[in-house]
Amino acid sequence: MGTLLLTGANSSLGLPAVEYLLANYPTHTAIPHSPEFSICRLNLASFPEVISFAGKLNEEIANGDRPRLCAIVCNAMTWFLSDGAKYSTDGLELSMAVNHLAHLSLVLRLLQSMDGQTGRIVFLSSESHWPGKAGFEVYPPTTPRDLDEWVHPKEDGKGEGAGRGFYRYGVSKLAVIMGMYALGRRLKKTKGFENIRALAIDPGGLLDSRAFAQADVPASWKVMIGVANWLQPLLHFLNPGMNRSESAARDVVDLAVSEEMKGKEGHFMRRAETESSPDSRVEGEQERVWGWSLGLIGVGKEDTVLDL
Repeated sequence: MGTLLLTGANSSLGLPAVEYLLANYPTHTAIPHSPEFSICRLNLASFPEVISFAGKLNEEIANGDRPRLCAIVCNAMTWFLSDGAKYSTDGLELSMAVNHLAHLSLVLRLLQSMDGQTGRIVFLSSESHWPGKAGFEVYPPTTPRDLDEWVHPKEDGKGEGAGRGFYRYGVSKLAVIMGMYALGRRLKKTKGFENIRALAIDPGGLLDSRAFAQADVPASWKVMIGVANWLQPLLHFLNPGMNRSESAARDVVDLAVSEEMKGKEGHFMRRAETESSPDSRVEGEQERVWGWSLGLIGVGKEDTVLDL
């Protein structure tokens, strides 16, 4: 028995994930207290709110009000595809702030409340992190010499809104994956947490995701996604990455809590272990992104049990 924390619980993937968890893993408690689940407000666009949320949850678990965390699923995401970059309350580009930095801050602060023997930390990957793979890619995701370009990007040029917005989403997922590898190495070196596993799952392109219904999504994208969603049963046989939210939710939850996936780590495409992009697997770059990330989220030795 344990508590699963799922961010973005009201998302296209989050809602069926909670339903699947409660139906198939009844001994687990979900946070998105009753014996089943609770929903808590968390603004991932604000680092102070993340710190406050983690502190309260740590206190509840320490007091025995909730079981220890068996898994954290970093599912929440955001992207913006028009009118230039948007910024968090901390003044950082919002896709990177929410998709990567806030989740990393949350995980590091909650490690003290995780089950040290069976805990799993699941991040959400995307083919958008791999140059040349995503159909909507205009500008390939890269790791710049100055990583601050990720959080303080240059102004978009005329007509670049969708392409630059998708680029910002893609590099946020690149940072997520690189952070996952760096975290995994440190867990193995931290006494009492050696058995916690860090993973990233690409759930496939969620053709029924509400993200594609946003007002800033180009009309041509909506038409393509609509047609692909209608043809999904056929397209899935040709490309397993053509997925829908309910199916993806099952993959994510099973990866987070099932006995079958116990001890697994690294990168997954749905349930299958697979490599992430070549750039994301460069250890030196992973370490550079890790250090840069810690500096932005303000996590030090006093904030986490992890040997940083």
